[in-house]
Amino acid sequence: MLTFTDTQVLEWISPLLWPFLRVLALFGALPVFAQRGVPARLRVALAFLIALCAQATLPVMPVIALDSAPALLALLQQILIGVSLGFAVRIVFSAVEFAGEIIGLQMGLNFAGFFNPMTGGEATATSRFFGISVSWLFIVSGGHLLLIAAVVQSFHAFPVGPEPFAFLRAVQPQVWGAEVFRLGLWIALPMIAMLLFVNLVLGIISRVAQQMNIFAIGFPVTVSVGLVGMLLTLPMMQLPFTMALERMLAHFV
Repeated sequence: MLTFTDTQVLEWISPLLWPFLRVLALFGALPVFAQRGVPARLRVALAFLIALCAQATLPVMPVIALDSAPALLALLQQILIGVSLGFAVRIVFSAVEFAGEIIGLQMGLNFAGFFNPMTGGEATATSRFFGISVSWLFIVSGGHLLLIAAVVQSFHAFPVGPEPFAFLRAVQPQVWGAEVFRLGLWIALPMIAMLLFVNLVLGIISRVAQQMNIFAIGFPVTVSVGLVGMLLTLPMMQLPFTMALERMLAHFV
């Protein structure tokens, strides 16, 4: 007759339980995957698949009784690390959308607002365009593979233990917000310079030819130049996006 003890069951499920919880917390905060359109069963299945496939490279997991206080602290640690990892990726997405907000402000398109399912709030047309583009770029450039590698390496950098707040003291995710403005201005700077030059030219025209209604021609010219500039600068977005994503994920490696 086959018999086993509680300790043996814990030894069997511990290598899979803690990675599953960390990856599941990651998918709960990750852009694109955290939307309402993605079923919860799909996120659970993907988290289980990644935790199962990563068993060969993961370190030895501690055996912690599930009805003890250290188990609760270990659960809190997995949630904090997984949510912080998803928050790091969301910072990069928000920076690109912030660049779209700045460009739309310079083009005069910020009066058009749309619902953003990622944030649950209003977003402008250019911001939504940049957000959708970066979502595709995240998959095409292999960002999901970098993310999986980062969550696996995080078990070596931050192993499972009863100290959940040691991770917060080490990486300090509260200072990551500055990356939104740094990366957003970096992406939007060419468009800002281009539209600033257009506004200067329109200002000179309004002074030279005062009989011309500059308000009638200024908006179409600014929007046309902005759309052409977005078309020309969009292929160059991959470099800053990839560099920012690698820099944010480096905190977990």
